[in-house]
Order: sequence, then C-alpha cells, then structure tokens
Amino acid sequence: MMHLQMIFNHWDAIIEVCILWGVFYMVYLLLKGTVAEQVMNGLVIIIIVTMLTRELDLGIINWLLTRLLTISVLAFLVIFQPEIRRGLAKIGRLGFFLNEKETFDEIAKSANVLSKKKIGGLMAIERETGLRRYVESGVELDAIVTSEMINTIFNPKSPLHDGGIIISGQRIEAAACLFPLTQNPNIPKTLGTRHRAAIGLSEDTDAVVVVVSEETGTISIAVDGKITREIEAKDLVRFLTEVSKPKKNRNGVKEFVKNIIVPKEKIS
Repeated sequence: MMHLQMIFNHWDAIIEVCILWGVFYMVYLLLKGTVAEQVMNGLVIIIIVTMLTRELDLGIINWLLTRLLTISVLAFLVIFQPEIRRGLAKIGRLGFFLNEKETFDEIAKSANVLSKKKIGGLMAIERETGLRRYVESGVELDAIVTSEMINTIFNPKSPLHDGGIIISGQRIEAAACLFPLTQNPNIPKTLGTRHRAAIGLSEDTDAVVVVVSEETGTISIAVDGKITREIEAKDLVRFLTEVSKPKKNRNGVKEFVKNIIVPKEKIS
C-alpha cells in the first residue's frame, strides 16, 4: 500500500521521466545510422562531464564546458540539418503502421521477375543497424517499394542497375549503392561479386540482403554472414518474414532451404 501511495505522490515525476525517455529515444531513431550519431555521442559526453564538474565545484572548467556545449549544440543543428531533416521524414513516414508484409510481397514479385529474365539484382533490407553510410555511396531516391520500381532500377539499360538498393521501411532509400565484399576465404569462388557483396553487408550489419543471380536466375538471401541459395520465389515472403525476426524467434525456415553456405568462422 505504501508503494502505491508513493507512486501516486510522484506521478508527475514519473510522467516527466517517461516523456523524456520517449524524446531521447526519438532523437536516437532520428540520428541512427548517420554521421551525426557519432557527434551526438560526443555531445552526451560533454553534458556528463559538465554535470560532474558542477557537482565537484570546478568553476572555471564548468564555465568553459557550458560555453562549449552551447556552441556545440548550435553547430550540430546547423551542420547536420540535412541528416536531421531526413531522420524526421523517416520517422514520420514509418509511424506505427508499417506494413512489412506488403513490402516483402513487392520484393518477392520483383525477385520472381528478375529471376525469370535472369537479370541480376541486389536488395538490402535495413533492420536495427542504420545503413546511412551505404546510402551515401549511391544515388538517393526515397521512393515507395514496388516491384515495378525495383525492376526498372535493375533493368540493364538503367544507369542505376549496378550496385544494390537499400530498402528502409516501405521506401527505397537509394540505388547503385556500394556494399563491402566479404573477405571470408571459405566462400566458394563460384559466387560472384553480388553474392560476396551481400554476404559482406550482412557481416557488417544486421541487414537482410536478397540476391538474384544474373547467370542462373537463382534467388539467395544473406543474413548474419550466411547465405542461403536456391530459394523458391513462392517461399520468399515467408523466408524474409522469418529471417527478419530476432534469432531467438526464428522458426520454420529450414523446411524449404535447399542449400546454405555457412562461413566456417560463423559456425557456433
């Protein structure tokens, strides 16, 4: 009963803490995966040191850090205005109604068409780890994910067909992006640049990467540094849904996996 009374007596403070936590979390989402994220980390450190110097009564150092903090915040807002604007737009369009299945359906339709026509494709689906640095290596689009748009991008006559596309939420962030090639010596030499780039990106980030082979038309998925090959187009949506879940919640994938290549150092 006493605990409940304490909660009622301090309900306003609890609400304030919840609001502040929500604001900080939104700022984190806004800056996640951008260069501004690292600068923001620096500002947080300055804030913490400033508070410590105030508690320790280090007047001169606290005065200097307070002035530095004011200038840093203003400089941050000015220098990283484009990143902040893009982050706000990203949060606004995702909202709370992201239809993941609809996006996967469009990716699967596109992969099916590319597979039948033997047109190469490389599609990275962003998850928790931001892919901003890879977006900046390509051409920014900010287009709705549709099979028609993806097929147009990977048309051999399109100037954007080289490289990969990055999908965030229900938007194609960029095309013609450069992904890091895996340096794993255990990957078969029969796998080309697209597959190596897919594995490389899945090693560096938690992205799910869909690959369509130009030579054979086979569909593959790279995730967590592993690549699963020869996936049927009809199973792609289900596969994407499963591998996009946290590892502990994944199930039902093995029954339609035909050929999985696991780099030796990734085996646990």
